[in-house]
Amino acid sequence: MVSAAQPEAAEAAADILRAGGNVVDAAIGAALVQTVVDPQMCGIAGMGCMHLYLPSQGVHTTIDFHGRSPAAVRPDMWADRIVREAEDGWGFILKNRENELGYQAVTTPMTLRAFDLALRRYGTMSLAALLEPAIAYAEEGYQIRPHMAHFWTRPPIAGRDGNRAIVTHFPATRAIYCHPDGRLREVGEVLRNPDMARTLRRIASHGAEDFYTGQIARAIADDMAAHGGLIGLDDLAACEPEHTEPLWGTYRGHRIATNNPPGGGIQLIEMLNILEHFDLRVIGHNTPEYIRVVSEAMKIATADKDAKVGDPRFVDVPVAELTSKQYAGAMAARIARGEKTPVPRFNPGGTESRHTTQICVADAAGNAFTMTHTLGQPSGVVTDGLGFMYNGAMAVFDPRPGHAGSLAPGKARFTAISPTIVFRGERPFLVLGAPGATYITMGNLQAMLNAIDFGMDAQQAVSAPRFAAVSDTIEISNRIERASERALVAMGYAVRRSPYGYAFAWVNAIRLTDAGLDGGADPAADGMAIAVEPAM
Repeated sequence: MVSAAQPEAAEAAADILRAGGNVVDAAIGAALVQTVVDPQMCGIAGMGCMHLYLPSQGVHTTIDFHGRSPAAVRPDMWADRIVREAEDGWGFILKNRENELGYQAVTTPMTLRAFDLALRRYGTMSLAALLEPAIAYAEEGYQIRPHMAHFWTRPPIAGRDGNRAIVTHFPATRAIYCHPDGRLREVGEVLRNPDMARTLRRIASHGAEDFYTGQIARAIADDMAAHGGLIGLDDLAACEPEHTEPLWGTYRGHRIATNNPPGGGIQLIEMLNILEHFDLRVIGHNTPEYIRVVSEAMKIATADKDAKVGDPRFVDVPVAELTSKQYAGAMAARIARGEKTPVPRFNPGGTESRHTTQICVADAAGNAFTMTHTLGQPSGVVTDGLGFMYNGAMAVFDPRPGHAGSLAPGKARFTAISPTIVFRGERPFLVLGAPGATYITMGNLQAMLNAIDFGMDAQQAVSAPRFAAVSDTIEISNRIERASERALVAMGYAVRRSPYGYAFAWVNAIRLTDAGLDGGADPAADGMAIAVEPAM
């Protein structure tokens, strides 16, 4: 079973499985296609985390490939330029936007090295072979999907500029995504990227190392140096993904395996521990009391994340405390008493858009792979002749020195990315992950509750109406009943209704049961789930 946020990626993974590839081959092949057909959501110059459970190989691990700030970063370099912190905690808005748009926004590009590492250790196919579908889409083109076009044309939100500049500001980028007269390309048009195709062909011929120490690396470093960027050859050469043990928790008899800080798995475990104290089935799915209880758990975990969670290389993260049942019991008692947890923000602004994607693959033998990868905030920068966009993940660092997320050379910023596998006994039951910035953990949480507490299949679990509380405001999708909204307001909550029926992350999931596998792709995006019959 495959679930991905783009049809092209899901089909690529299914084709690889049919050809005899394993779940790692299928996931990496799909992810490479994603870097071509969803090039602002992810890219070979991005970052992320993959979670692999491969009982056939005796492997259970996560590979963290978080982008790290360049060696040239100074802790106070942007401290005098702060306009506000985003209300949802996803980054800071600076006066000149240099942390989110342009060459100084780029952290170390980890994605390609992580893909190569996973294939060499756990795959059966070569990187060169798995690049072929991606190269074909770059050369022959693909249709612009509604989700992509909507991202480009999203209007400004509460002080943050719209996304149009990401694809129009720089000449090399504009040449890919706009017509010669400057008009953005539209839904249904075929987009070709021959420069990216040439780059991917060179990687297929010379290996991923060329991107980090070879000809491509030199082209990257030269472009950065010419435009005031912070990334240099030493930063590229130092890119190295990390194997880490999964972070474990339990919930109603299920074992939860997720990722460690600076990833968002710690929030998931904390929220599940708190919610285990409430009979959610009796409370009722998406009733006002359900939304109140779950939202308070979200707010507690968000406040704890903001204050205490960062890169473990730089911050002493109290993982044992935040994931303990004892701490969760105390927090649950606060919720039961009706207490409201505040989520402080520095001069709040508005909610932000999400720039991430997801792939899940599982087989009947219980092998499972879930990966969330991203550009963070796309920088808008494309080096002339290379074709791919760089991440802009510097946007999420805290420009104020002395905080868990503050700037430092070589530091990774917190990310809510949380590819997770839920076990029943010794076998996977639910494999999931999501894009969605700070809403990622909130989307993953609700899909897990839907499957575990309410018995929903994968498609139902990712499609049910969602809400989120990553600030003092409870945000609700447009499919949450207005009667529930009125009840929450009567309880004293600020409530903001989204105009979208599907909102707050885009979850992809696979469920493994005695009856077989079922998959779900979030209707908010253009993705799909595909069942693959075993080869005869």
